[in-house]
Amino acid sequence: MGKDVEVAEQGEFQSKDYQDPPPAPLIDPEELTKWSLYRAAIAEFIATLLFLYVTVLTVIGYSHQRDSTPDPCSGVGILGIAWAFGGMIFILVYCTAGISGGHINPAVTFGLFLARKVSLVRAVLYMLAQCAGAICGCGLVKAFQSAYYVRYNGGANMLSDGYNKGTGLGAEIIGTFVLVYTVFSATDPKRNARDSHVPVLAPLPIGFAVFMVHLATIPITGTGINPARSFGAAVIFNKEKAWDDQWIFWVGPFIGAAIAAIYHQYVLRAGAIKALGSFRSNA
Repeated sequence: MGKDVEVAEQGEFQSKDYQDPPPAPLIDPEELTKWSLYRAAIAEFIATLLFLYVTVLTVIGYSHQRDSTPDPCSGVGILGIAWAFGGMIFILVYCTAGISGGHINPAVTFGLFLARKVSLVRAVLYMLAQCAGAICGCGLVKAFQSAYYVRYNGGANMLSDGYNKGTGLGAEIIGTFVLVYTVFSATDPKRNARDSHVPVLAPLPIGFAVFMVHLATIPITGTGINPARSFGAAVIFNKEKAWDDQWIFWVGPFIGAAIAAIYHQYVLRAGAIKALGSFRSNA
């Protein structure tokens, strides 16, 4: 009886052994014929729309409350804004992870593409859907808060006074690195197989990463770390001030995402060592 239990336990352990899934194809024309691709793009569009609507509305609402009362503790404050961004990411990733992977951010999509988790076709379609959703979400904010929208710069990301462009770029690179690194770690199937006894709810650490980065970088850039968020707000606000430093909110997140993908795949997951070992064995 004891041996049977031991064998069953060994079999259960062996069933959890992990093998890396094959990399996504760079270009897969057949993917364009599948409804699942377009369903995922629609999910990314709606999720990004809701994300921008709630978060930018929170930013504008807090700015109005701050100016309309002398109490420095009125309104949600920077802490509340950070919670709005982190909480919405937690909710939306939880809702869309099973459909599109819950990217809601071109930088996340770019990092996963570099790691060959998604194809080029899917990555491009996701980014277009995310940017379109961000524009529509900010359009709704302007419609509902037309009285305060222009006064508070449409909730657009801008480099704060007293900070140079290098500081802003560095803040966006590091902030996006933290986010994308968390995405890779929280969704790593090898970790789930190895630590299956530890329940991991991926949206939770991802949402907390967004929350913590906002606390650190709101005073510097207003916190981008999501090119769609910065682009959508700039398009609807459409003032020169919003476009002056727009490149920071694209270059910074893409660099941060690339570093996170390389670090996770080739350092932590030892992708470079595995490739070298395979090359030597073949030789």
